[in-house]
Amino acid sequence: MKNTLSLLQPDNAFYVERRQSACESAHRNALRRLIRCLFAEGIVDPRTLVFAPDSRGAWLPLWSRHALLFFSELEVAPANTFINRGTLTLIESNGQRLTIGSPQQLIDVLRSSFDFVPSEEGVAGLKGDMANSIENDALARIYRDAWNAALRTRIELADIGGFVGYLRRHMTVRDAAVLLDQWGSLEGHPFYPTWKSKPDLDAEQVAALSPEFNATVSVRIAALRNDMAYVERMPHVESVHAWFAANFPQLWVRWRDALNERGLDDSAWLPLPIHAWHLEHFVGKEYAAQIEEGILILDGPDVETWPSMSFRTMMPRLPGPAPFIKLPVALWLTSEQRSLQAKSIHMGPRISTVIERILADERGFDGTLEIFPEELAYHYRHAVHQEDRPGRYLSVAFRASKKAFERRDDLLPITVAALLTNSPADGRPLITELIERRSGASATNEVVEAWFREYARVVTHPVIGIYLLYGIALEAHQQNTSVLFAPDGMPKSLLIRDFGDGRTYRPLLAQRGHTLEPYVHPGILPTVFDGDIEPVRSFVLDACFVCHLHEVALLLTHAYRLPSNRLWTVLREATAQSFDAFAARVSDELWRAERAAFLERPWPTRSVLRMHLLQYADYRLAHHLPNPLQRHGAEG
Repeated sequence: MKNTLSLLQPDNAFYVERRQSACESAHRNALRRLIRCLFAEGIVDPRTLVFAPDSRGAWLPLWSRHALLFFSELEVAPANTFINRGTLTLIESNGQRLTIGSPQQLIDVLRSSFDFVPSEEGVAGLKGDMANSIENDALARIYRDAWNAALRTRIELADIGGFVGYLRRHMTVRDAAVLLDQWGSLEGHPFYPTWKSKPDLDAEQVAALSPEFNATVSVRIAALRNDMAYVERMPHVESVHAWFAANFPQLWVRWRDALNERGLDDSAWLPLPIHAWHLEHFVGKEYAAQIEEGILILDGPDVETWPSMSFRTMMPRLPGPAPFIKLPVALWLTSEQRSLQAKSIHMGPRISTVIERILADERGFDGTLEIFPEELAYHYRHAVHQEDRPGRYLSVAFRASKKAFERRDDLLPITVAALLTNSPADGRPLITELIERRSGASATNEVVEAWFREYARVVTHPVIGIYLLYGIALEAHQQNTSVLFAPDGMPKSLLIRDFGDGRTYRPLLAQRGHTLEPYVHPGILPTVFDGDIEPVRSFVLDACFVCHLHEVALLLTHAYRLPSNRLWTVLREATAQSFDAFAARVSDELWRAERAAFLERPWPTRSVLRMHLLQYADYRLAHHLPNPLQRHGAEG
C-alpha cells in the first residue's frame, strides 16, 4: 500500500472513522497482556482468584484496600496462562463500582497487591512505555484495516479462495514471505506489555519505519576503512569485496565508483550499510571523530529496503535473492536499545558454519530444518585501541536468503507470528486457512488435532534433535521461525534465523567432533557454556515451547473450541516421540534428564514485566511456569 502517512493524518476521513475502535482495541490488547504477565510472573498471586461456579467470572480480593476486582470473563489455560476476554470492574467496600479501561488504571489498582515494591520511577516508566505502545498499536490497527481491505479486494478479484493461495499465485516466494513477515508483525511478543513501544519516534516516524505499516526504508552504503574493522565470515566467503559484488552487483559498482571518484582505493574500504534513521540521528554525531579522522565516509549509494518483523533486519528491494541486512539502530524499541554487539558479529557466522555442517551430516534432520546462514558480519574496531564496544552501533550482519527463497519444492515460508494473525480474507487466524486447505471450513476436532500433531512434530524434531545431540539451542520463537508449508497446507520444515545470540553447550558439541570458539568480553553474557546445560535448555524452552508452541496451542484451542487440554496432550506426545527418535544416540542419563525437563519440570521464561518495573537493573530475571505437558496436566 502507498500513501501511508496521508492515511494516518487526523483530517483523513478513514482515520477519523477508525480511530475510536482502534484505540479501544489497543487498550483491550494492552490490558490483556498486562493481566497475563501479572499472573504468569506471580507479581499478583493467581491462587487468590475466586471463580464463579460454571463460569469464567472471577474475583480478585484486594485486601489492602478492602475491595474486589471482578473479571467478567477470565479464561484459564495451561502453563499459568490467564487470558482476559471481558471487562474489569473495581468494587469498593462501599459498593461503588469503577470500570477499569486502561492498563495504567489497573497498575494503580493492583500495585499494593504486588509481591514486591516497585519504585515510582519504575511504575512511571512502565506507564509511559505502555501509553506509547498503545498509541502505536492504534495507529497500526487503523493502517491494518486499510491494508487488509486492499488485500481482500485483490484476493476476491483473483477468485483464489484465501490469502495464502493468492500469494502463491501472484508473488515470488521471496516477496510473499517478506510481505507476510511485515503483515504479521502487529501483535508482537506475547509477554511484552510494551510490545510496540518506540518512545524515540513520533507517529509519522513510526509509520515510515515500521514493518506493520508495510514500510520501505532507505539504507545508506557508507564506507569503513578495513583496517578499522573486525570481520567474521563463513569459510566459503574468501573476500568481503568479492562477496558483496556477487550479492549486490549494482550497489557494488556505485559504491566502488564513488570511492574511486574521491581518489580512494576501494580495496582499502568495506561497504557499510547504515539505517536511514540511524544515519540521520546518531552516526554523524556519535562517530564524528572517526569521520574527521578519515575512518568512516558517510557518502555513498542508497538502497530501498523492506524492514522485517525485527524492525532493523532489512530485505533490499532488489531483483534476485539479495541477503537480509541486520543493522544497529540507536532506538529504544520494546524497552531495549537495538545495538548490534560484537558478540553477534563474531558468533553469527561461527554458529552458522557449525549448523550447516551438522545439517549436512544429519540430512537436515530428516528434511525438517533449514537456516538463513549469517555468511558475513563486521563491526568497527579501532586498529590501535582494539576495543569492541564502540562498534556496537557501527556494524552489520548479512543473512543469506538464496537457498530459502529460490525454491523448486513448492514450499512457502510463513513466519510463525503471521500464522497467528487474522487473515484479510475472512478475519480468522491465518493458520486456520492452512488447516482447512484440505478439510474445508468445517474442520473437525480430529482434523485440527492431526494437523497440530504434524506441526508439533515438524517443530520439535529438529529443535530437540540439534539440542540433544549437539547442545545447540535454536531460538525458535514466533519472530525468528518460519514454517515451510506445502500447497495442501501441511507443515513440512522449519526455517530458522538469527544466531548471533544463540546458546551452545560445548561438551555435547565436542562429543560430535565440532568446535565453536566463544566470544568473551567483560560484562557480556556468554553464549558457549561448559558447566551446567541449564542456560542452553532454558533458551530452547522459552523460545520454542513457551513463546511458540504454547501460543499456537492456545490460539487453535480458542479458534476451534477444543477441549481445554487436548492440544497439550498432542504436544506432549509429539515431544516424547522426538526424544525417542534420538534416544539411541545419547547417554541414558542425558536423555532421561532432558526428557524430564521438557515434559515434567516447570518451564523457565523471562520475567519481562518485573524487569521493566525494576528498570532493567537485571536482564536475567526469570520465573517458572507449570509445565502444561506434565502427564496429569496434559491429559486433563
